[in-house]
Amino acid sequence: MTDLFLSAGRGPQECAWALARLLSRLEADAGRHRLATTRVETVPGDRPGTWRSVLLRITGVGAEAFAAGWTGTLCWQAASPYRPGHGRKNWYVTARPHRVDVAATPFREADVEFVPCRTGGPGGQHRNKASTAVRATHRPSGHVVVVDTERHLHLNRRIAAELLRRRVVEDGEAARRAGATARWRIHDELVRGDPTRVERP
Repeated sequence: MTDLFLSAGRGPQECAWALARLLSRLEADAGRHRLATTRVETVPGDRPGTWRSVLLRITGVGAEAFAAGWTGTLCWQAASPYRPGHGRKNWYVTARPHRVDVAATPFREADVEFVPCRTGGPGGQHRNKASTAVRATHRPSGHVVVVDTERHLHLNRRIAAELLRRRVVEDGEAARRAGATARWRIHDELVRGDPTRVERP
């Protein structure tokens, strides 16, 4: 499985039109190679049937090698459908391999190691006589919290589990934001000219 991100960059509306044509051509080519394609994320263009960007997932034997053949600056060579008589006929799109986002691991309390420990600092005899605090480690992520706010171990354990759950969720959200930011940067990196692939109607 591999992900390919296609972007029309900041180009004119014809580039979004070209992306839609190139995408259909790519998907048909993948089908001939017995590969499956899924449009994971799409951003529509200003006109119907056009795309500013598409995150395409390609699965099957040889997916990565196939995607390499569609990587780089792609050119759709055709007259503009929106501006009759316009001289330009080369419309550029960029296609880049995109790291497959690791699915967020659902938080499970079974993945947490709880270790009772004595509380420190002031608080009186109740805090010093028993190991009521808890040190909790979420093994998959490595997050560690120590909770000693309550006098009862089971309450501190419950609080620790909730704190770790929130951190794991925040990790997943941060990873998704980073992926979206990386894809957005590609819009500004489209190099026009010297295409690695030229397609025509």
